[in-house]
Amino acid sequence: MDYQNVLIAGRWRDPKDPAGHFHAVNPANKQVLPQVYPVCGPDDVHEAIVAGKQAAVELRKAPRERFARFLDLFADKIEAHTDELVEIANLETGLPKEPRLRNGELPRTTDQMRKAAQAARELSWCHATIDTSANIRSMMGPLDGPVSVFGPNNFPFAFNSVSGGDFVAAIAAGNPAIAKANTGHPGTTLAFARLAFEAVTETGLPPATVQMIYRTPAELGLQLVCHPEIGASAFTGSKSAGLRLKAAADRAGKPVYLEMSSVNPIFILPGALEERSDDIAAELFGSCALGAGQFCTNPGLMVLQKGERTERFIGTLAEAFAGNRPGVLLSPKGPDGILEAVEILKSAGAVLIVGGKKVEDDGYRFANTLMRVDGKTFIAHPEALQTEAFGTASLIVVADDIEQMKEVASALEGNLTGCVYSHTQGRDDREYAILEPELRPKVGRLLNDKAPTGVAVVASMNHGGPYPATGHPGFTAVGLPASMLRFAALYCYDNVRSHRLPVELQDKNPTGSMWRLVDGEWTQKNV
Repeated sequence: MDYQNVLIAGRWRDPKDPAGHFHAVNPANKQVLPQVYPVCGPDDVHEAIVAGKQAAVELRKAPRERFARFLDLFADKIEAHTDELVEIANLETGLPKEPRLRNGELPRTTDQMRKAAQAARELSWCHATIDTSANIRSMMGPLDGPVSVFGPNNFPFAFNSVSGGDFVAAIAAGNPAIAKANTGHPGTTLAFARLAFEAVTETGLPPATVQMIYRTPAELGLQLVCHPEIGASAFTGSKSAGLRLKAAADRAGKPVYLEMSSVNPIFILPGALEERSDDIAAELFGSCALGAGQFCTNPGLMVLQKGERTERFIGTLAEAFAGNRPGVLLSPKGPDGILEAVEILKSAGAVLIVGGKKVEDDGYRFANTLMRVDGKTFIAHPEALQTEAFGTASLIVVADDIEQMKEVASALEGNLTGCVYSHTQGRDDREYAILEPELRPKVGRLLNDKAPTGVAVVASMNHGGPYPATGHPGFTAVGLPASMLRFAALYCYDNVRSHRLPVELQDKNPTGSMWRLVDGEWTQKNV
């Protein structure tokens, strides 16, 4: 069979031992695309890990500037091939070419690369710390093995396993990467890998700095995250798959950074409804429906106090859900996954308002779905009623009063985001003060009066959160240089002679602009 090549150990080649094959499918029309991709077997995965380990050893000697040059050059190459990348991604995902892919996601992708390059070049990210009296110095440095990156299907550019935030952060921190192409957009990933490998060659990095494989059998994916030579892994996807990877990595003592399910609760206080109910309904429907609801920050849970204004708000929102055509889902499994989640919610006491069924269409669609449940029932069955329906689907919780809203917040699992809408002139400040202490520790990013689906690529962004939204509450997948720290180890040097130290820890500031903590004071000066 004529398979698309894998990139392993610096060579584009046929797979050695494929365990099967697959095609990408255009979800907008259900047409199978002609290219054939291998389900990679153990020989290919093992060779990639061995080559990645050797590249990690070599990269420890590479100047940090080289990683920055690679990322800048890769970003340039992506921009030069915009038309090709947009065309392939559109065919494989059904996402619109404009504005989503060309004007939104691709610029975000190159922007985060250039920000990572800046961080790698400037070096402050490594948190160099020097105590002169004890002659002990420490810094964050690269891992002792490659980083395996499992990219999701919903962001073919910005979270792609060869161009997205996890890949970029791993490379900027000085690690090689093994990209596992998502089944939903293998051709897009292949196109990125070709450009990345060109940039590897032109910047003189070890050939195995970037490697790419495709789908693997499930047990082989588990072996990938727990292999002795792997430095760490990054995964974005379903909770069920993420927890299996976490269990395997934990048994082997290997770091794995997971972004899994999140219902992103929205609390709407009475004053906000009194002031701008229709505007909030329109904003939240737009957020729920963005990308057919296939954003990890999609508002899947809304909490309000019972009353006439709440009923009018629900009616307005239901009209929006019922009156708009559902978007195209990313895969054939999408409608089945949403239906399964809806049935779980119903079995726990949720009542369907609109939607709740598959839509027969040329593409994969599920009716925009809105459900409701009372606060008492939610508090009694919080786990089932926080089931994520990965589409334009949301559950409204109608609480008796602010104290019950607080109980709902207390019953929440960890989420990526949480939001409170309140009166702009402070009429809800008392209620906010009751609610916020319960909500704050349950979310990574707390918003006020703003839909959560916009994730700005800025240094202060936290795209993470408490378990089970992620595997660790202390890290972010978006926001540089913070996201780089996931793929770094703390290096400590005690009484090591000056010329043997990394340049980051020698007395002279290696860039002149790098911030270092010297004897308790952040400074850019030489020691």
